[in-house]
Amino acid sequence: MARYFVGDIQGCYEELMLLLLRVDFHPSRDELWSVGDMVARGPESHKVLGFMTSLGDAAKVVLGNHDLHLLAITAGLKRAKPSDKLKKLLESKHLPGFIDWVRHQPLMREIPEHKLIMTHAGVPPQWDLATLRTEAGEVSKLLQSDGYLSLIGAMYTDEPEAWDPTASGFLRHRYCIDALTRMRYLHPDGRLDFACKKPPSDCTTELKPWFELPSELDDHTLVFGHWAALMGHTGKANRIALDTGCCWGEDLTLWQLESGEKITQKKLNLG
Repeated sequence: MARYFVGDIQGCYEELMLLLLRVDFHPSRDELWSVGDMVARGPESHKVLGFMTSLGDAAKVVLGNHDLHLLAITAGLKRAKPSDKLKKLLESKHLPGFIDWVRHQPLMREIPEHKLIMTHAGVPPQWDLATLRTEAGEVSKLLQSDGYLSLIGAMYTDEPEAWDPTASGFLRHRYCIDALTRMRYLHPDGRLDFACKKPPSDCTTELKPWFELPSELDDHTLVFGHWAALMGHTGKANRIALDTGCCWGEDLTLWQLESGEKITQKKLNLG
């Protein structure tokens, strides 16, 4: 069995198919681990979700901010933007099944024997593994419950910026969602910052990438996406960044756990 980790697909279905063809991926023996943001910005989000749901247990997915935003759009809480290119997905007869499947995907996955963790954006440096499991698990339970729309409706805010272990309810859940699906930079005191999206070389403020701060999980490999400006570079062997901006005209990246090899596919010109 080979385990392949793919960066933010974001509707880039043809590029995904070419990558999987190159590695002779087969769901009967291999697994495809997605760092999230399967939909939006690329042209074929409907085909991406159709493929991912067809993989059964061979698909190991975590949710990204665009996947959560899809839940808000389909619930009528937000409007889709033309730039999201979601029209075919939203008009698909399979949409209810896709949405149910998305709701049942977690915010984190792990391979304990490899001390490997996958989330969409990263893990707050002050969280240990037990905290990550607990906080991500609580959000997942809410997403799978009948009252999940209350959580979706409450997540559109940048507050709180700081982790407070004494917080409760949506205040606590919002921090978890923001940290695991939107985080890039942190202030020196650990507070989240959402204003800067530039690569670290262009950031002249006091801000630091989350993966440069001392972490409770320094001995783990963290696999993530979300930050296309990094173009796959973190400077750390156990911080694996896989968003390489395919939907922006760059590459889709596949990383194989067993070999450590990265394989890229340039964005196709689909007219």
